[in-house]
Amino acid sequence: MIHTSQGRLQDRQPLSIIDIGSNSIRLVVYEGVARSPTVLFNEKMLAGLGRGIVTTGKLDPEAVRRAVDEFRRFRALSEQAGSEHLHVIATAAAREAENGMDFIHRAEEILGAEIRVLSGREEAHYSALGVISGFHKVDGIAGDLGGGSLELVDVKGETIGDGITLPLGGLRLQDMAKGAPDAAARIARRELKRASLLAGGEGRTFYCVGGTWRNLARLHMNATGYPLNVMHHYEFDVEGSGAFLKQVASGDIGKMKGIERISKSRRALLPYGATVLQEIITAMKPKDIVVSALGVREGYLYSLLEEEDRRRDALLSAAEELAVLRARSVTHARELAAWTGEAFEVFGLEESEEDARYRQAACLLADIGWRAHPEYRGTQSLNIIAHASFIGVDHPGRAFIGLTSLFRHEGIYEDAVSPTMQALAGARHVERARILGALLRVVYLFSASMPGLMPRLKWRKGEGDSLTLVVPASHAGLLGERPEGRMAQLSKVLGRPMDIAVGE
Repeated sequence: MIHTSQGRLQDRQPLSIIDIGSNSIRLVVYEGVARSPTVLFNEKMLAGLGRGIVTTGKLDPEAVRRAVDEFRRFRALSEQAGSEHLHVIATAAAREAENGMDFIHRAEEILGAEIRVLSGREEAHYSALGVISGFHKVDGIAGDLGGGSLELVDVKGETIGDGITLPLGGLRLQDMAKGAPDAAARIARRELKRASLLAGGEGRTFYCVGGTWRNLARLHMNATGYPLNVMHHYEFDVEGSGAFLKQVASGDIGKMKGIERISKSRRALLPYGATVLQEIITAMKPKDIVVSALGVREGYLYSLLEEEDRRRDALLSAAEELAVLRARSVTHARELAAWTGEAFEVFGLEESEEDARYRQAACLLADIGWRAHPEYRGTQSLNIIAHASFIGVDHPGRAFIGLTSLFRHEGIYEDAVSPTMQALAGARHVERARILGALLRVVYLFSASMPGLMPRLKWRKGEGDSLTLVVPASHAGLLGERPEGRMAQLSKVLGRPMDIAVGE
């Protein structure tokens, strides 16, 4: 029997995935198969199996020795974490090396599990699924840059289109170019000419997948002083990042701001990742470049979901799970998500699909800070939301959801928001967060964070643009000075007369 704390979802059975790449090998233990996967344990080693494969045709012998030793630890960790299943996948180096299958057979004996060696097409497919699972309504080209290969595939909605595998992985390109940046650029340009699908990506999004590009993004964050250190959905400005990519591609990175935060083993491949990205931008002409923290592993996990679960909204699923774990009542949180949608309609506030999703997520997460000291509930909630491993949400959306909780707990004062957070959210998100926060400050005084009452609170239109919140007669005792004071604040934020009354 596995004993889990209340900090864990009780209906999940852990499973493990080991991803044997050309540069890194990683074990990830997930809480379970879920629409928004949560990591219980994560460990990697930079083995460099594909180093030198261009000249020798074989896996690096020292890397093989280190990997085999590490597999014993990975299996023990998986068992220690209570994993029900151990899934093992291998990519470019293992499938292409002369001694690849010998290595795979040795690894299978140690791990006690069958290893699935992915073809280039399968690798591209699972990488595309990872992007589909991590973003809401994707539309563009996903590029997974590993140590041995680059997988490019067209993705739109749930549809996976044309794809191609190219020998442009960081380690391979380093070997082919013999360490010369100019040669690397020529090789990348030549190979990318075979990727005719890039022409169909003009004006769409390019999704960056893989450790080299994630570290390139981290360096860009450090260099620009970006305020939110969250990798998923980080966006490069296509035009604004040109000088940065040029400098990294040249190899002149030793004195770049924040380079010390990139592991030394990763730094050597940054110029090759930058070179490939430069050539993709030239060939594709994307409207934006977005980093995905999800790739082949998460795509494989996504493939294990039932079709109904795949269709669920990743952000709302994660928000609801956090409400289950931290809120006083997840049922009340769901009621808020529905009721505030009706309220916004009455207020005449139009919502896009994205607006509605973010509002619902903010309601589901509005009570996760209740155990904190009253003076810090808003700040703690904002920090949890801003830094949570959510998917299906961009960075301004994170800021909106976090600011809603800040306003809900600490009051709707603009000076409560730092200039960096205001800039990250944008003026529209800040104003919407103030409105939603003010509304939640009113209704929490009636519901006491418990379910049942919210669906019975109704809005009544009066003369002109005035509005009255009608409380059922059975709950007339809930009226008082504090709710009226909060309603006055909401009235001021919306700029229209509002009051509270008892009625049917």
